[in-house]
Amino acid sequence: MSKIIITCAVTGSIHTPSMSPHLPVTPDEIADQAIAAAEAGAAILHLHARDPKDGRPSPDPDIFMAFLPRIKQATDAVVNITTGGSAAMTVDERIAGAIRAEPEMCSLNMGSMNFGLFPALDRPRDWTHAWEPDYLEASRDFVFKNTFKDIEEILRKLGRERGARFEFECYDLGHLYNLAHMLDRGLVEPPLFIQFVLGVLGGAGADADNLVFMKRTADRLFGSDYAFSVLGAGRHQMTLASTALALGGNVRVGLEDSLYISRGTLARSNAEQVGKIRRIAQDLSLEIATPEEARAMLGLKGGDRVAF
Repeated sequence: MSKIIITCAVTGSIHTPSMSPHLPVTPDEIADQAIAAAEAGAAILHLHARDPKDGRPSPDPDIFMAFLPRIKQATDAVVNITTGGSAAMTVDERIAGAIRAEPEMCSLNMGSMNFGLFPALDRPRDWTHAWEPDYLEASRDFVFKNTFKDIEEILRKLGRERGARFEFECYDLGHLYNLAHMLDRGLVEPPLFIQFVLGVLGGAGADADNLVFMKRTADRLFGSDYAFSVLGAGRHQMTLASTALALGGNVRVGLEDSLYISRGTLARSNAEQVGKIRRIAQDLSLEIATPEEARAMLGLKGGDRVAF
């Protein structure tokens, strides 16, 4: 990659409002933080929606449409809409926002897995909403469902029918082989954009050795037909992002993945995290891709062909 793509995951469905006062919840907050992250250097904005009344993850297309047009009007960043939603949603619910918006890019999780959020209950806190501890406790019994049929349907409905390309989220080694299977069947086309996701309970641990092994496996499976990015969950965010840069990869930061800017210090915004990883990349003499450069690198359809 000649330039580095920074993705910012603005809110997600993992953290709950009581964990940080800076987590964007309402459409206005999501729009404001997404725009600021783009101004700080993020070429791609990865977006979830939340119920503005209590901050719980929401699949409601109307909520997506309350912030997507504003983001598009204020920035030329690539909008990447989740198809993961949360493990508590059905697949149809998870893709509803993307079906409505027809974005340039969507995330796509490449396999079913356990997805444990319940360790967050170990830290005492005053919960703002009753749903928060219940949601985290329920993750002991979550199976994040992404069957071959699910993946095929998402590729068809959002890819072939609506022209989106994908951020293929791979939480473990087998997910890379699932993606290779889809490539062998002609259901996906290069260039592939693979997000190595490390540090989620139920997936691969956030170790540099795991990252290197996943990259070597992807090199063997996909050769020059892919680019990779790295997501380190929680306290591993900046360490693994910096390792990704050293390995020639791209990076993802944002309050979906970590609420902190440094040990014990909450990030005040998504833009603060984007600014930090941008400085690290520039200190390594790496150039940051603009949104238009990211579009060219990933073969995207263009911001003029979305439905928002």
